Amino acid sequence: MSLLEGPLSLLQVAAYVAFAATTLALVAAFARVVIGPSLADRVLALDMIGLVSVSIIAAYAIASGQALFLDAALALALIAFLGTVAFARFIEWRGGGGHG
Repeated sequence: MSLLEGPLSLLQVAAYVAFAATTLALVAAFARVVIGPSLADRVLALDMIGLVSVSIIAAYAIASGQALFLDAALALALIAFLGTVAFARFIEWRGGGGHG
């Protein structure tokens, strides 16, 4: 019997640990969106939410063994990147994202 067999395989345990860690990161990012204090902080937190969402989808794809979810994670990563670029251009157009 190896570590990859049995009631809880090593891959399942790693997936549960990844889900727990990414959930904590998601909560921290949501807190940063609410607290701020500046627009740039909020944009960075939204980017982190996108990254953590991609991580959750990828961990679920690995845990379930369904590679189709990796396509969804890739699409979400591309959309999150474009959203971050758009927000950065908005901040630049607005005149900076400093405090206040």
